[in-house]
Amino acid sequence: MRYSIFSVLREALRGQSGWTPVWREPTPKPRYEIVIVGGGGHGLATAYYLAKEHGIRDVAVIERSWLGSGSVGRNTTIVRSNYMLDGNVPFYETSLKLWEVLEREINYNAMVSQRGVLNLWHDEGQRDACLRRGTAMRLHGVDATWLEREDVRRMAPFLDFEHARFPILGGLLQPRGGTVRHDAVAWGYARAADALGVDLIQECEVTAIRRDGDRVTGVETTRGAIECGKLGLCAAGDSSRLAAMAGLRLPVETHVLQAYVTEGLKPFLDQVITFGGGHFYFSQSDKGGIVFGGAIDGYNSYARRGGLPMLTEVMREAASLCPPLSRARVLRSWGGAMDMSMDGSPIISKTPLPNLYLNAGWCIGGFKATPASGFAFAHTIARDEPHAINAPYRLDRFRDGATIDESGSGASPWLQ
Repeated sequence: MRYSIFSVLREALRGQSGWTPVWREPTPKPRYEIVIVGGGGHGLATAYYLAKEHGIRDVAVIERSWLGSGSVGRNTTIVRSNYMLDGNVPFYETSLKLWEVLEREINYNAMVSQRGVLNLWHDEGQRDACLRRGTAMRLHGVDATWLEREDVRRMAPFLDFEHARFPILGGLLQPRGGTVRHDAVAWGYARAADALGVDLIQECEVTAIRRDGDRVTGVETTRGAIECGKLGLCAAGDSSRLAAMAGLRLPVETHVLQAYVTEGLKPFLDQVITFGGGHFYFSQSDKGGIVFGGAIDGYNSYARRGGLPMLTEVMREAASLCPPLSRARVLRSWGGAMDMSMDGSPIISKTPLPNLYLNAGWCIGGFKATPASGFAFAHTIARDEPHAINAPYRLDRFRDGATIDESGSGASPWLQ
């Protein structure tokens, strides 16, 4: 069924009796041309673009839990393309352009809201860094607006502009940035991929990867063995564990990233705002809750729950930037397992095994990359060569020293 105002009105008159499941629940076939491991945003987007752009529909997405149960539903929903390095700007700008047309393309309301992303600066060093970033963005044709202190004050008068340690002196705004409803992204891509014939297999955990010499022949799962011609790993925080099943050791660590939401408040925050004095960012949801987050927990973990030290730090930064938040009640928190690469940039690449492909290392920025990640990974798998936008994200860049270190901090990718 195609969603539209007419279908909504029709079902309202029919007592909502005509709605059908948005995707099938197929039994796994013994063999597929391509198997994608990971039923999150990136895996589902990859399957969709394999079918849509390359006409490959003999595809299975296998997910150990339910579709969208991982990091795609455990983030702060921010989308942007305000990067500086040549390896990053074209990729994330492509992703933002795909976000802008996504709802029409897949016929699903993903609640894309281009409300703007504002990065604050608090001293002269940060000012120079923002000027460099903004200039690089404009040179790449990406929107960037420089704001002086009074411009920011008119936009967000509730911030603490006179903070003794971190006074707000200005900001860099990307007007086209914003937020997207995270679980709707998973559901929309799943529905669109299913409509093109892709099998979406839930409750199907990979327990082993089969090899014949240097070629992958299939996977062992809790629902039986599945053979494949090509295998794509798209499993976020579990990437290193799955790659090890194929005999690969990745330059990736897994950490937990926490996020939080407050009770519903009257609308007052029109943009996404990031704190330049620490790692803190917040926006207001359509329900009125303030959605916010900070840095990753400082230890390796595959858990999807956070700890009190980072909770305390994030709350301290929230109150420092926006004092009224100290009176809001936090309703809940959640944690996602983040696959942190050593330069803070992703890996979308072929591997030393000729029919094994890798999509990993997204650090804390994987959600905003979902459309471009799926588009580029599908191209890489289908044509056995990278697309121009993901060519810099090859796996062997760590061996060759061609890293893409956006933050300039080496092996501290949480500073991205």
